[in-house]
Amino acid sequence: MYPESIKNLIESFKYLPGIGQKTAERLAFSVLDFEEEQVSLFSDSLLDVHTKIHKCSNCNGFTENDICDICNDESRSKNILCVVDDAKTIFTFEGMNVFKGRYHVLEGLISPIEGVNPEDIGLPKLIERIKSQNFDEIVFAFKPTIEGETTSLYIKKIIGDMSIKITKLASGIPMGVDIEYIDSLTLERALFDRKEIE
Repeated sequence: MYPESIKNLIESFKYLPGIGQKTAERLAFSVLDFEEEQVSLFSDSLLDVHTKIHKCSNCNGFTENDICDICNDESRSKNILCVVDDAKTIFTFEGMNVFKGRYHVLEGLISPIEGVNPEDIGLPKLIERIKSQNFDEIVFAFKPTIEGETTSLYIKKIIGDMSIKITKLASGIPMGVDIEYIDSLTLERALFDRKEIE
């Protein structure tokens, strides 16, 4: 019932998570009210994100450069490394402005049920980084799930003899919730109250 261009735009919006038919229709009709420069900015931004954003060669975070701004920031502590399973988590922590160390992003979490094994999540790069740099502490900031716990214990087993303090976020974060959906106060408290993994 829609003209082809509107229909295509509606279908495109439905690619986004959480966007169903009705919301996609509202968004598409909103675009019809955009000024020409807004449409240009919108389309250019989509193309830029797709073509310019890639993984930092050092930490696997999102960047437009070879090395991200966080890895290039000499004012940040080189003694503490926060290991996360999703690059978006870095922006969550940075938005709180409470962590001043370095980050490393894994390619997911170990999940034998889903066929994700230790060799599938980029562990060699993390282990090599830990061995080559003098970190005093490694913080695991994974989703509070069985997969997050399994991944923490597996990495600890590998690096346990390196005389590095190994911690994880404190309790208070509900089980099964993605870190990006946790309020900043709870996440900040969990970071400060992190516990050493026994």
